[in-house]
Amino acid sequence: MIEVKNLYKSFGDNKVLEGIDLKIEKGKITTIIGQSGSGKSVLLKHLVGLFKPDRGRVFVDSTNVHKLNDEKLKELRERFSYLFQGGALFDSLNVLENVAFPIVWGTKDDFYDKKVVNKVKTVLSKVGLKNIENKKPSELSGGMKKRVALARAIIKEPEFILYDEPTTGLDPVMSATIDDIILKLNRDLNILSIVVTHDMQSVYKISDKICMLHGGKIIFEGNGREIKSSKNQNVINFINRLSLNHS
Repeated sequence: MIEVKNLYKSFGDNKVLEGIDLKIEKGKITTIIGQSGSGKSVLLKHLVGLFKPDRGRVFVDSTNVHKLNDEKLKELRERFSYLFQGGALFDSLNVLENVAFPIVWGTKDDFYDKKVVNKVKTVLSKVGLKNIENKKPSELSGGMKKRVALARAIIKEPEFILYDEPTTGLDPVMSATIDDIILKLNRDLNILSIVVTHDMQSVYKISDKICMLHGGKIIFEGNGREIKSSKNQNVINFINRLSLNHS
């Protein structure tokens, strides 16, 4: 479990987080929504100790993240994987090397050791990809790049995955495919997943819990049915605006 307690963070005069309280359970998918600049990414960075709060605490399995020394913080971060919005694949490496990078970098293993190749093929199959190990990112479609990045995110068997806009830039069919993969990975691996997204169709499909940030606070916390019937005007305006943009 990840627990955020009374979290405050400002940058100069810009008050980004103002008293965030949140519990995120293992085996569940929590989506975080809100306008650009509402603090979604800042919140995520607190979870892995990249930012220190002005006030408040973050606990990962009862461990206070911001009390850890550098060595212990590095160990904690090894339990997380992060799917970047653009995939962040290395253009100079092929698919096999991109996916294997987290388990090869800093070790004596070679990209083409049999055990490494087999593990890469296994995680690629989990995201619905086969026989593309020798392709470069430039040869892949946007959806394939996202799935390769997903394979890389799970190769170290993380306990927590943070997804940053996983369906951005994809057509509706591929977005639905990515949603299905996120759901399957969460079920099969029993991990804690946090998804930052503006894609409300995705939110409704994958979320066990939805949290909306506005004005530095969580103004909504609940499921898809509950957010659709919310009477909070900021929630209504946000959802309506996204619906218009995607219609």
